[in-house]
Amino acid sequence: MPHRLFDKYNELVKIGVLESDELQLQIIERLDRLCIELGKIKPKSNGGLLTRLFGNGDASPPLRGVYLWGEVGRGKTMLMDLFFDVVPVKEKRRDHFLSFMQSVHAEIYAIRQRQKAGQIWDDDDPIKLVAKEIADKTWLLCFDEFQVTDITDAMILGRLFDNLFTLGVVVVSTSNRPPDDLYKDGLNRHAFLPFIKRFKDQMDVICLDSSLDYRLGKLSHEQLYLTPLSRKADSSLQKMWQQLTETANGTPHMLEVQGRELAIPGAARSAARFTFADLCEQPLGGADYIAIASNFATVFIEHIPILGREQSNEAKRFITMIDAFYDRGTKLVISADAPPESLYTEGSHVFEFGRTASRLIEMQSQQYWQQNG
Repeated sequence: MPHRLFDKYNELVKIGVLESDELQLQIIERLDRLCIELGKIKPKSNGGLLTRLFGNGDASPPLRGVYLWGEVGRGKTMLMDLFFDVVPVKEKRRDHFLSFMQSVHAEIYAIRQRQKAGQIWDDDDPIKLVAKEIADKTWLLCFDEFQVTDITDAMILGRLFDNLFTLGVVVVSTSNRPPDDLYKDGLNRHAFLPFIKRFKDQMDVICLDSSLDYRLGKLSHEQLYLTPLSRKADSSLQKMWQQLTETANGTPHMLEVQGRELAIPGAARSAARFTFADLCEQPLGGADYIAIASNFATVFIEHIPILGREQSNEAKRFITMIDAFYDRGTKLVISADAPPESLYTEGSHVFEFGRTASRLIEMQSQQYWQQNG
């Protein structure tokens, strides 16, 4: 079988779409080997369970997946997408990890309801049944942005992936964190540690530790704070979003914050997109903004208005939000009706807002983006 992934990568380098990177080439070599190994396997159904057979009919040993981690913008998602496009597997699924887990929770709930109603007689663990349903349809899972911040996710991942791996499902994933840092400082984390061990036993953990942030280059010459509000500003912000995420709108997500759900209107490739109303006209607080900063490296905020005296609550939330983002190195792309120093000039939080305006100006600088790459 030809080295499809290596050839595709070199083709994109030749036409100038990609820049050749030695570390990326090393990862391409590993993913290419997996691509070839997967091409030799023929999935066959056996009583509802999947067995993997090589072309000669011998039972295959379980294939090791790949867990690719590193800083934002190093090319992890691009490499995984190239792999997903060329791998000769029909039964494959590529998903953002948060979306995958949302679907898992929905399927677990549906099975439990059917068990209670007597519609299915199988009283086995619903998580095991969900894993079997996934494996019956898909034996290659590719996840973007593998992260664990939700205790409900943390408590089911061990059983879910134990079953998936036992059924022969191969996993390729990207993440901003090494496996040992998943669910770091989370509640009851000791119960999560066996999952980390099983995950590392089943996956080749590779760090893409490149000094180059390829995303930063995409926006290096762009105006990151767009003012005043206009169709031109909307168009420019949309252009930057597509440059950074390679999607038109992103995918809605939910984050759990202190036992409640926080809606993310659009998310893709470590970036999230909101309007000012989404973030500051809702009863959100510091914990919400910290959760956003912990899960997304870049945040787009559209349609920030000039705030008056009667909008002291909105101004206070905006101050809290910018402090949370600044302290965690979150990158911002903004459209607003006035420059930072003119957004809020009358009201009870004007003194505090002086610091916010100063931080907004600093957060537009290339130095800030490079320091927090």
